[in-house]
Amino acid sequence: MATDGALPGYLSGVRVLDLSQFEAGPSCTEALAWLGAEVVKIENPQGGEAGRFLLHGAPGQDQDSWYFLLFNANKKSVTVNLKSERGLELVKNLAKRADVMVENFAPGAIERLGLGYDAMRAVNPSIIYAQLKGFGTGGPYENNLAFDMIAQATGGVMSITGESDGPPIKPGVTLGDTGTGMLLAISILAALYRLRGTGRGERIEIAMQDAMLQYIRVALSTQASQGVAAKRNGAKILSGFAVPSGIYPCKPGGPNDYVYVYTSRTNPAHWRRLLEVIGRQDLIGDPRFDTGVVRLDHEPEVDEMIAAWTRQHDKREAMRMLGDAGVPAGAIFDTMELTEDADFERRGILQTMEHPTAGPFKMPGWPVRFGGRTPEIKPSPLLGQHTNEILGEWLGLDADQIEQLGKDNII
Repeated sequence: MATDGALPGYLSGVRVLDLSQFEAGPSCTEALAWLGAEVVKIENPQGGEAGRFLLHGAPGQDQDSWYFLLFNANKKSVTVNLKSERGLELVKNLAKRADVMVENFAPGAIERLGLGYDAMRAVNPSIIYAQLKGFGTGGPYENNLAFDMIAQATGGVMSITGESDGPPIKPGVTLGDTGTGMLLAISILAALYRLRGTGRGERIEIAMQDAMLQYIRVALSTQASQGVAAKRNGAKILSGFAVPSGIYPCKPGGPNDYVYVYTSRTNPAHWRRLLEVIGRQDLIGDPRFDTGVVRLDHEPEVDEMIAAWTRQHDKREAMRMLGDAGVPAGAIFDTMELTEDADFERRGILQTMEHPTAGPFKMPGWPVRFGGRTPEIKPSPLLGQHTNEILGEWLGLDADQIEQLGKDNII
């Protein structure tokens, strides 16, 4: 890990009450925590958030899952029984002292608990109340449940993913969850900026389906230019006018031994440089291949001549040779290759969480560098680890009062 010391707390003093779970909401609040906010996760005393144990296994028996560790770094955990009147009162009192509250419960659930926007605004008129839902309020699907893949299906992402002659495919990345969470985090930062100047709070809502439209804007431009819905185009760009634009096999032929090669329509030099690298200078100026438009008619031939060259090189070598010549190219790196890349650690992009029960766990940090440095990782919290601290610091409760809440099964 290379963070070169702790960064200034850019959001120091900002208090965030986190009533979110799984990935979409926690990815948003974790972003705020990376930037220095005090993010307090409210959890059920009986087991905590379901993501602690339901998904992708755990480091060991009765330990938090790797999934939970990845989305809850730098946060604090407070346990509160939301099924009790005293527990709800505690949350409202915490909300009085918070700048932001974030929730992504099922439709209507937070309101049924009595913790909806109107209730929170009544106790804290300046609160920034952020909700992340599957579908937009007032829309025909507002009461439908949604997960990442549902958002990607209904938000157009799957319709443009896959081979042109095949069915829609779900991308491997979780655009519906983390993609929505990042848009919400940016919006909260904007609301915080106004809050500091005016004292005015805000209600912020984002729907996962709506958020997906931000990630398919190139497809919408293609639709506008062609007059029909954007089509799937495999590994090639959606407009379909760039040849070459695709994934080519490399030696030794493993499942991810490929390199992506692209030549821009706006820069003819890419094509000439590519021909020089692969030893086909004889085709420079050939009218069959001289422009991206005419190469469309000879795409299979173009793909084969490139593949004949890439098969002679491993993907790193192919990427280096093409990149050095000024040709856009990228090796297909798998997740293990990325986590074992020392450069990510050197630059602080990958960091090691020293977790008290799971032990060392390498994971991505916040990828934005401030003055050449990245924020330092702190372990995701154990269930209820900070209950006494937060109830004491935020609410001024003494040790005896906190102990009594435990005896009454409130925390």
